Amino acid sequence: MSQRVRRATVLITAAVIALLSAGQPALAHGFTSTVYAHITAGGDGGPDGGLIRTKLELEYDLFVVSAADYEDDDPLFQTGNAAFEDGDTAAQAAALNAHAKSAVSYVTKRFTVSSGGGEACTATQAGDFTIGRREGVPYANLLLDWACPAGGDDAEVRSGLFPDSETYVKGTKTIVDYKLDARSGSAALDAEHPSFSMGQAWYERFWEFFRLGAEHLLTGIDHILFLLALIAGSRRLREIVLAATSFTLAHSVTFMLAALGLVDVPASVVEPVIALSIAVVAGWYLWRVWRHGGHATDLDLDAAAGRGHFGLDRAGWTRLGVVFCFGLVHGLGFAGALGIDEAWSWTLLWSLLVFNVGIEAVQLGIIAVIFPLLAVLRHRAPRTGLWATGAISAGVAAMGLVWFVQRVAGL
Repeated sequence: MSQRVRRATVLITAAVIALLSAGQPALAHGFTSTVYAHITAGGDGGPDGGLIRTKLELEYDLFVVSAADYEDDDPLFQTGNAAFEDGDTAAQAAALNAHAKSAVSYVTKRFTVSSGGGEACTATQAGDFTIGRREGVPYANLLLDWACPAGGDDAEVRSGLFPDSETYVKGTKTIVDYKLDARSGSAALDAEHPSFSMGQAWYERFWEFFRLGAEHLLTGIDHILFLLALIAGSRRLREIVLAATSFTLAHSVTFMLAALGLVDVPASVVEPVIALSIAVVAGWYLWRVWRHGGHATDLDLDAAAGRGHFGLDRAGWTRLGVVFCFGLVHGLGFAGALGIDEAWSWTLLWSLLVFNVGIEAVQLGIIAVIFPLLAVLRHRAPRTGLWATGAISAGVAAMGLVWFVQRVAGL
């Protein structure tokens, strides 16, 4: 391979890695928020309809800043922020209750319920604000009763809480679970899909979580780089498919354990390990190239024989084990991104499984596009293929190390 081709390969690969990584924060799952909405049937709303009760959980400090800014209520910001800095949950609840008009007004302008006929339901606060905790931070709890003139059957819920336009966070999600009469289910709302109907079919509800899983992987640059490292270091299609599936199974385990409330690892630990996993997996292949040179992609056929239908040699099995272990940590990152940290319902459990299916589908799609190109390159121009995969791995390893340092330092 000519020096010009080698240089071009390295430059193109570096440009792709830089493009993927440009502007990404050190914490790939940071600077976002999750709202939780629990919907149940309320009491009698009058002769023409009934009440729908929503329990909303909103990240306290974000709620105070957003509501104070939106309603131009500086006293709410002053007292609410002081209570947050002090860590006094009683003072935090008192600040919201003292400025309940502004706080509730902000919510009801961003979060609405309407009847199946499209008529708006009217919200009334039910009880005072209380404070709970999620992901180690305070959350404000707000109960609202919605009077729907046409009844609550097939009600539509719309959430636009904490939008990107406020510039405080990006990509807010609202996780909804509901149990209303004979209907129950869950949904995930965001800026692109801000509403859903409780009359929707089960496959429509699951499609939302499938989409959410697919979008989360596509927008999670650290997970994409981890996948690129796996692809670059895989010697054949079977190996990369097994590695990606092992990764999915592993992150599904910790994702579900987090949903069960059995695992709670702080993001300050999870995020640096995710970054380190990217560097290790990419560096592993570079180390193999350094040791074996042009034979780095060769299979140990004697060792692979008798290993079962998977046909992996010792290096393949070792790599699979490492990927599985790192997948466990990535699962905690996925759970942290959705804020899943409480006891599950069967409906939510199935939704989370579909979320994982969405992740796996995107992984396999990326593999189907990139791996064949690398395989053809390795077959027709082995040295060029070796340089290309080496350049990809070097760029990914460098990015992983940069993120690791940033995350450990809290940048």
